[in-house]
Amino acid sequence: MMAIRKQTPNGPDGLPTREQVLAFISESEEPAGKREISKAFGLKGTEKIALKALLKDMAEEGLIDGNRSAFHRLGGVPRVTVLRVLEIEDGQPLAIPDTWQPDDGAPPPRLRIIEPRGKGKAAQAALKVGDRVLARTEEAGRGLIAHVMKKLPTRTEQVLGVVEFDGAGKPWLAPVDKRVRNAVQIADLGGAAEGQLVLGEPVSKSPRAGLKVTEVLGDPLAPRAFSLIAIHKHGIPFVFPQDAQDEAALAAKMALSEGAREDLRDLPIVAIDPTDARDHDDAIWAEPDGVGGFRAVVAIADVSFYVRPGGAVDREARKRGNSVYFPDRVVPMLPHVLSSDVCSLKVGADRAAMACHLTIDAEGRITGWRFTRALVRIAEVIAYEEAQRRIDARVAAPHLQNLWAAWRLLEKARGQRDPLELELPERRVVLDEKGKIAEIALRERLDAHRVVEDFMIAANVAAAKALEAKVAPVVYRIHEPPSREKLVALKDYLATFGRKLALGQVITPGLFNRMLKDVTDEAEKALVMEAVLRSQTQAYYGPRNAGHFGLALGSYAHFTSPIRRYSDLLVHRALVDAYHLEQPRPEAREIPGTSGLSDRDRSDLARISDAISKAERRAMEAERETIDRYVAAWLAGRVGEVFDTRVTGVQKFGLFATIIGLGGDGLVPISTLGAERFAHDEKRQVLVGEETGEEFAMGMILKLRLAEANPLTGALKFEPVDLPEGAGRIEPRGGRPADRGPKRAGGFMQGPRGRPRNIRHQGRKR
Repeated sequence: MMAIRKQTPNGPDGLPTREQVLAFISESEEPAGKREISKAFGLKGTEKIALKALLKDMAEEGLIDGNRSAFHRLGGVPRVTVLRVLEIEDGQPLAIPDTWQPDDGAPPPRLRIIEPRGKGKAAQAALKVGDRVLARTEEAGRGLIAHVMKKLPTRTEQVLGVVEFDGAGKPWLAPVDKRVRNAVQIADLGGAAEGQLVLGEPVSKSPRAGLKVTEVLGDPLAPRAFSLIAIHKHGIPFVFPQDAQDEAALAAKMALSEGAREDLRDLPIVAIDPTDARDHDDAIWAEPDGVGGFRAVVAIADVSFYVRPGGAVDREARKRGNSVYFPDRVVPMLPHVLSSDVCSLKVGADRAAMACHLTIDAEGRITGWRFTRALVRIAEVIAYEEAQRRIDARVAAPHLQNLWAAWRLLEKARGQRDPLELELPERRVVLDEKGKIAEIALRERLDAHRVVEDFMIAANVAAAKALEAKVAPVVYRIHEPPSREKLVALKDYLATFGRKLALGQVITPGLFNRMLKDVTDEAEKALVMEAVLRSQTQAYYGPRNAGHFGLALGSYAHFTSPIRRYSDLLVHRALVDAYHLEQPRPEAREIPGTSGLSDRDRSDLARISDAISKAERRAMEAERETIDRYVAAWLAGRVGEVFDTRVTGVQKFGLFATIIGLGGDGLVPISTLGAERFAHDEKRQVLVGEETGEEFAMGMILKLRLAEANPLTGALKFEPVDLPEGAGRIEPRGGRPADRGPKRAGGFMQGPRGRPRNIRHQGRKR
């Protein structure tokens, strides 16, 4: 039964006020009806009749549910109202009332939207952020839900761009999305100045009405602005709510129970990371076992101890899905007090860890594993380059030499497994102290990288198999084999080189490796490698195992980076449950008591797996676009220079080329290749001149002149050094209608659309 506390009414005639009724209902752990309210406020006789009338009025006003047996606070949300989707959490839309203007300035309530299900014509596209719906609202448990009645037209669509002025003094918004070429007129500057990066939205449905500036973000070319563009464009959460920050600060002070943890502080465990690493969530150690193999420990930050399911930090981490890494900043999945401090494995500090004990035999096979919650004290954090230098110079300490010796066994087993080996260059942007570009180069691949990578793979496999052994839920990292359609396309493309791919055989990573090994010409190898990469499927997270094709593994789960990936945190929680690794309950009541999987995740891992897969793709796109912007900024002062480039893509509208040794990707418009028509052979991936027969194919090395480098969009444009006769020059991007004359459509000049000015309107008289 609900505990009833005696309340003192201060309304007229001894009745409670509306505010008192709402406060009582919201604080009640169970549905509070007229009887409970009467008892709480000590109402009798005619006062109960007056209370009934008061509750009826409140129900009609939409303040409470009008059910006779129980009244629930709806926080001022009408029974039927228009909602706007604010975010997507675990695949489920969360919305707020579209027009929320309470007298007391209270924040809008958040409602979980239940989307209608249907098949065929009845099916509706999934809601996305910004969508508006007409919905019926109701209370479920301690929250509000909404059932969609009708999807409404989107009222506004935000555009990110830079304010520019034309010769007539009119403001325009030059978009930062490289896919949008034309600027849009600004109707309301909202205080923005020329050259500022702003968010704008359409004034009305008419495209001629222009945009109004809704937010000024600052100087688009200032240090740290390129990542800010990506953050806003992709809607990446980058400010932690106060409740998450408060909970993180409280969690960071939790004491570690030494008695409930394995003590590994005497082991010389080392973390090998990039020079500019902002957090350290993995460290490794190994020693010979005396029979040709090794005992090893992969120690991973025990994030699940600090981030409990259902807490404020957990809700925010689920929303983010992963940390996002830019050259100038990191948008962490967890508040800094956790990600950069207590969860990060720092030198000489006692840290909570999830330890994976591995037994490696003389053939490099993992013959045993054990998971514990442990205390570790990192002996050293070493940069990849420094670790490699010590090994090469033969001045490494014994514990570092042991790691390399154990890795050579793992490498032997890796070779027998024969995973996919694609040598893909990775660009690295180096910034100076002022945030300006100091260097852009391709990241060097060292044995030190492979050492850490193979230890992490071993731990990830062990985590997946350990959970399978207990028939526990697993969030697998899945990479499916190439689809039949992609394999057919690859077969047709390889045939243009005189190479065969028999589709009747079992397709394995080793098959692709042998294919690449047989190619001796470096230019052709780059082409084949690019084609093999395009044939691969995209990896994702899911609760149903489909193996990892690229790594040639039957079971694989991400376990080693819980500071920056929510998938790993879920795997840690599953291990806590499966192997009884729960710690004593925290003293602070504000911190959730358990650190295993929540019932919600256990019952529906598919939904959260899909959500974090989408968050990962969002992060990858944002990171890639930001690198493109830095490369374009780096090259902006070199427009007009000639570069050696390799053709990496062929489309009917032109070529994509990459600067050799730098990785800057740009477009060569088909108009710059000559006045003749070019036919696109999709199967061979070539453009062929219909008159001259000249071909432009994948992998060709071309000398091209850089014609455009736009730091705001990351777009590069190239043109041939010697433009063929009749070829078009690169057209400046972001042009405005006033900058250009009438366009030629076919053989005629195309002027402004609409009624000619010399024709009078023949509409009806009013």
